Amino acid sequence: MTDGADNANVRFPPPLIYLIALVAGIVAGRTLKVPQPHIASNVRDLIALVFMVSGAIVIYSGTGLFLRYRTAIIPHKPASRLVTNGIYNWTRNPMYLGMALLYCGLAIVFDSLFALVLLPVVLVVIQTQVIAREETYLERAFGDQYRAYKMRVRRWL
Repeated sequence: MTDGADNANVRFPPPLIYLIALVAGIVAGRTLKVPQPHIASNVRDLIALVFMVSGAIVIYSGTGLFLRYRTAIIPHKPASRLVTNGIYNWTRNPMYLGMALLYCGLAIVFDSLFALVLLPVVLVVIQTQVIAREETYLERAFGDQYRAYKMRVRRWL
């Protein structure tokens, strides 16, 4: 999944990590007949909507800045610029944070407690297999500028 240039060497597309876990959690929960919390559907849908809209906004904010500065969104492509403004003032990983929020909302919509239980596992995979590789690459590519940014802005929130 590399193009020969220096990059983060992320081996699997992060959105697919979230999607596969979500689908697996929903299917496993239904197959194993995992009991679901009894929340009124209108309350459940409102909570899910808040998570999904928040996730979409966070993803859009991060993606939009990458597009504006014409740097790679896909982690197996080399970055042309370190983006540190906008939402990147609050989180170094808005796209992954947004995907986690979206995942929560979808798990709630599908009434899948099992999918919600899998989310911490997904976050560990994202942290160890994606973010750690990206951080190593960004330190190599941007040096002191990235190290200073890491000291100033938290990884998630």
